[in-house]
Amino acid sequence: MNFYSKGESYVNTKSKAKFSVVDDQRSPWLTIVMLAWPILIEQILTSLAQAVDTAMVGSLGAIATASVSISSSPNMLINGVIMALGVGFTSMIARSVGAGDHDRARELVRQAILTITALGIPMTILLFCLARYIPMWMGGAPEILDTAETYNRIFACSTLFRCLTMVLTSIYRGYGDSKTPMKINIMVNVLNVIGNFLMIFPTRTLTVFGISFTMFGFGWGVAGAAIATSLSATIGCLFLLVRCFTVDNDMRISIHDSFAPNWEELRIVFRLGLPAMIQRFAMSSASIIVTSTIATLGTVAVAAQSLAMTAESLSFMPGFAFGTAVTTLFGQSLGARREDKAHDFLFKTIALGAVVMAFMTCVLFFGSAFIMGIFTPDADVIRHGSVLLKILAVIQIPQMIAFCVSGALQGAGDTKTPLYITMISMWGVRVLGCIIFVRILGFGLYTVCICMCTDNVVRCILNLIAYKSGRWKSIAAKASTKRKA
Repeated sequence: MNFYSKGESYVNTKSKAKFSVVDDQRSPWLTIVMLAWPILIEQILTSLAQAVDTAMVGSLGAIATASVSISSSPNMLINGVIMALGVGFTSMIARSVGAGDHDRARELVRQAILTITALGIPMTILLFCLARYIPMWMGGAPEILDTAETYNRIFACSTLFRCLTMVLTSIYRGYGDSKTPMKINIMVNVLNVIGNFLMIFPTRTLTVFGISFTMFGFGWGVAGAAIATSLSATIGCLFLLVRCFTVDNDMRISIHDSFAPNWEELRIVFRLGLPAMIQRFAMSSASIIVTSTIATLGTVAVAAQSLAMTAESLSFMPGFAFGTAVTTLFGQSLGARREDKAHDFLFKTIALGAVVMAFMTCVLFFGSAFIMGIFTPDADVIRHGSVLLKILAVIQIPQMIAFCVSGALQGAGDTKTPLYITMISMWGVRVLGCIIFVRILGFGLYTVCICMCTDNVVRCILNLIAYKSGRWKSIAAKASTKRKA
């Protein structure tokens, strides 16, 4: 049952979004592709750049790889808090744009910049101070602590800029502009790869097409990787921030605008973002427990799992891209009072995503050993990692469906249901399974991966059940009533 009248629309034709999803003259398939392809390309290129980054560090050996990867889960925990706020801002901005309320959308952009700056500075200081303690708490071996500390301290310096980038990227997508984040992220990843190439390795002789030449390098190793990542992230953030003030479009803000806290808007953002924040916290803290469990299996296990997850992100990220697109598609459709279009967008996106993810499943399964060989020369890491990739390959489609349905629920303003689902699947399946099978029963690394895959299948099923229940309709209708009032 549609809680909106199909003839009723809040879209202001004189002030449209960068990309409006409520144009009935455009094919919904084309609309999905126009919004999703920049996100898809961005995520694929980001994954490739991360893969190159990982391969460069991996060429230094298993200790270097473990030094970088041991703190990834705690860093993801911090990122998750910020991304959760991004969910709140994205949902509200998408609904406002769909309703044609661009003044409110611009106010939300200013509030986002203010909020993330206020949170990012103390987070930077905290991570810098905990640079050595984090890998120790994660159970890192003594031989990796010094290198991990150096990496973490340098990486912490870019925390504020990385946080701003995450939220500004979400805001652009909430407006329907997925091309700008794509361009900025491509630039960031290119700078990161070039920086890694120059900063990780020392000056050496290279041979290309039979021609030998001397290639300058700083030879800073793992520290060079941290510097390259931090600098490129900072530059990308500054580009996004400048565009908010200079590009003449619907989301342009001015330094003369008020940046004073709007507590009413922030209250709504935090109300929407808090469940997403707890969800991210639950996911990241679960990953910390899983990673610390893997650490008990040795440095090779940590390196193999880290590289396998990096390789799997080549498939994971396209699914994430479709889920991100659904949040905007759903939010703007409901803002324009078109539940029928929101529902249609979701299932057409899932259909397109299934085709892409089926292809990526084949790539991961049949090319597992080759892919792992790209990242590291260590034979033991390649052997274990290739088995992990084969296991991970089979859950790519269920994982994508979970992303899309969860994105739709968040676009409707229902951020609590994804939280409950995450708590059940991550902690009841993944964490509990790892504790029982690895720490208690003594099974090995492959069991951890099986628990992760089972978690994703359970999450997919629960998200579909939640969407079918229709609870999100009353939440979206209540939000619309409040806005009209």
